[in-house]
Amino acid sequence: MENVLLTLAVLACPVGMGACMWLMARGMKRGREEPETEAMPSIDQLRQEQRRLASEIERPERANSSEAPLARR
Repeated sequence: MENVLLTLAVLACPVGMGACMWLMARGMKRGREEPETEAMPSIDQLRQEQRRLASEIERPERANSSEAPLARR
């Protein structure tokens, strides 16, 4: 009986480690699902977005430059 308990104790660690590795490997496979890819925007769409962003950047800059002389008075 003592031999059986000793054998179970010795095998518990490697068997438990193998089970953990197996479960982790299954979890990794689930996380590798390919995300849906969006279509690449065309050059015209990118240029339009660039113009829109440039105008958004210029708007606060113009507002700050028009207020600056008032702040100095």
